[in-house]
Amino acid sequence: MPQHVPAPVKGDAGAAPPPGPPPAASGGAPRRPPGPLRPGTLLTWLPLLLAAGLWTSSLPHVGFRSMGEYGLLDRLPLTYYLSLLVLTAGFLAALRRAGTAPWWPALYCAALLMALKGVPAVLYDSERYPWASKHDAVIDHLLANGELRPGEGLSGNMSAYDQWPGFFTLNGGLVRTFGVEGAASYLNWAPVVLGLLMMPVLILIYRTFSEDWRLVWTAVWIFQLANWVGQDYLAPQGLAYLLHLAVLAVVVRHFVRPGSAGRLRSRARLDPAAAGVPPPTGTRQRALGAVVLVPLIVAVNAVHQLTPVMLCATLLALNLTRRYRNPGLLALAVLIMLAWDLTMGRPLFTETLGTLKDSLGQLTQNSRAGYAGQLTGAGPELAGRANVLMVLAVAGLAGAALLLRRRLVHSALPLLLASAAPVPLFVVNDYGGEMLFRVYLFALPGAAFFAAAALVPAAGDAGAHRIRPVVRRVCAVALPVVLTALAAGFMPSYYGKERMNYTPPAETALVTRTIDAAPDGALILATTGSFPQALHDYDRLEHWFFAEQELPGNVEMLQDPARYLSTRLPPGTTAFVILTRTQGIYTAGEGLLPPGGFAALTRDLTASPLFHVVERTGHGVVLRYDSP
Repeated sequence: MPQHVPAPVKGDAGAAPPPGPPPAASGGAPRRPPGPLRPGTLLTWLPLLLAAGLWTSSLPHVGFRSMGEYGLLDRLPLTYYLSLLVLTAGFLAALRRAGTAPWWPALYCAALLMALKGVPAVLYDSERYPWASKHDAVIDHLLANGELRPGEGLSGNMSAYDQWPGFFTLNGGLVRTFGVEGAASYLNWAPVVLGLLMMPVLILIYRTFSEDWRLVWTAVWIFQLANWVGQDYLAPQGLAYLLHLAVLAVVVRHFVRPGSAGRLRSRARLDPAAAGVPPPTGTRQRALGAVVLVPLIVAVNAVHQLTPVMLCATLLALNLTRRYRNPGLLALAVLIMLAWDLTMGRPLFTETLGTLKDSLGQLTQNSRAGYAGQLTGAGPELAGRANVLMVLAVAGLAGAALLLRRRLVHSALPLLLASAAPVPLFVVNDYGGEMLFRVYLFALPGAAFFAAAALVPAAGDAGAHRIRPVVRRVCAVALPVVLTALAAGFMPSYYGKERMNYTPPAETALVTRTIDAAPDGALILATTGSFPQALHDYDRLEHWFFAEQELPGNVEMLQDPARYLSTRLPPGTTAFVILTRTQGIYTAGEGLLPPGGFAALTRDLTASPLFHVVERTGHGVVLRYDSP
C-alpha cells in the first residue's frame, strides 16, 4: 500500500520531504562543512573585540595621578573615547539581531558598563571616593567589635550607619568569607558589580511591558549612560536601590489583578511592543507573593533610611492603577518601615521628624544640590551643566514617547507612575542637599524605558504605510546620534569632578598616622568629611567637620579661624586639625569656601600660637590644639 505524503502547508518553502531517514543519519553523504561567517555576525562581534582592544590599550596612558581642573576628562587618551564610539556602533549592529540573539546586546551592555566605570577599579592605587573609605571604616569597626551600637559612636546624619547596619553586616560577612583584609580590597569594583546585578532586574521590569528586545536593550543602554549620579559606589544606597528594583520587578510581574490583562492584550495587538502583559494573579497568589516579598522589604529597611520611603511611595503610586491595586502590600511595607524606624532607627527618625517643620514645603531649598549649591572651578562647573543637560535630555525623550507611543504608555502606565512617585518628596526634605539626585535616581528606570521608546519605533506602527518608513528613517538617524550624545554627556557628569574622588596613597597614610597617634577621646577637626580615612577609629574619637555649613557661615569663620575654632571647643579638649589636599579641592569645587579660602585657612591656623604643627607633607598639614 503506497505511503501517503502530506501536501505542503501554505507558507512552506517547498513540498514536504519524502519519508525516510535524513541524509546525515543515512551514513552516505558527508556532513556539509560550515559556511563562511555571515556579514551580520561579523559586524556583531568584531566591534566588541575592537572596542576591548582600544579600551585596554588606553589604560597605561590614563594620567589619573596628575588630574587638573577637568578631572579625568583630559587625562583619558583618544583611544578610550574611540572605544566608546566603537561600542556604540557595535551595539546598534547587535540591536538588529536582538529578537533572535538577545545575548549580543547583553554583552555590549556589560562591556559599556565596564568601559564607563571600570577605569578607577583597574587603575587606582587607592580607594575612589572618600565617602567610601568611611563605609570601609564602619565595616572594620563591625569586624573588630562584633557589633554596631545604634545611636552611639556617630552623631547627626552619620548615625544612620549604626541604625541601619544591614549593608555593613553583609560586607563584614563578605570580608570574612573571602578572607581579604577589608572591604577596601574590592571597594572600587562596586559600581561595576552593582551595575551587572541591576541588568537582569531591569530586563525583568522592561520585559513586563514590552516584548520588543530592541526597546528593552536600548532602555538598559540609556539607563547606564544616564546613571551618572554616583550612588553606585560601595554604600548602603547602591545595595538598597538594587533591592528596591527587585521588589518593583516582582510586583509588576506577579501582582496583576484579574480582568485587567485581557483587555491590555487586545489593545496590544495594535502595538506588539506593548504585548508583554503578565497573566493575572488571584488573591491567594498575591498573598503568597507578599510573603515572598517580606524578606526583600525587610532587607531594604535594614540597609538604608530613605529607600523604604521611596518604596512606599512607589507602591502607593501603583495602587492608583486598577491592574496593581494592592492595599495590603502597601500597608505591609509601611508597617515594616515604621517598625524599623521606631526601634533600630528611632534616634535619627525622631530627629528628622523634628526638622520637618522647617523643611516642609520649601521646594527651592529642598531641591538644592549640596551644601552651598554653587559649584566653582572649570571641571565642577562643566559637570554641573552636563548634569542639567542629561536630565533634560532623558526627560525630553521620555516626554516625546508619551506623545508618540500612546498605546505603549497605556500598557506601561505602572512604570510611568513608579518613576513619578519620588518627585513629591521634594516637598518634605532636602536630605542633606541630596534629594535632587535621589529623586532623579529613582525616576531613572522608567525614564530610560520611555526615552528608548521614543527612539525605537514599534514593530507594528499603526497608521498608513506611507508614514511607517518616515518614522523608521527618523529613528535610524536619531538613535545613534542620541546614544553618542548621552555618552558624551556621561563623561563630564561622572568624571568632571574626579580630582575630589581620587586620593593619593600618601595623603591616606598621613591621615592614618595622625588618627592612630591620637589619644582616646580626642577631637578630629577638618573642613569636611570628604577626605580619606575620615572615620578611621571613629568609635574612640570625636569628629567636627566645621566647614560643612552654608557659605556665609564659612566666610565669617575665615575672618579669624583660630578664634572661631578655639572658642567653640570645650575646655580641656585635645584636638587635631587635619587639612589635606582632597579637602582643599572639595571645599573649592563644591563652593563651601570662597576661592583661596582653604589656603588662607591653612595659613592662618599654622601661624596661630593656639595651634602647632605636628606634621606637614606635600599632601597636607596636621595641627594640634591643646586647650588651656
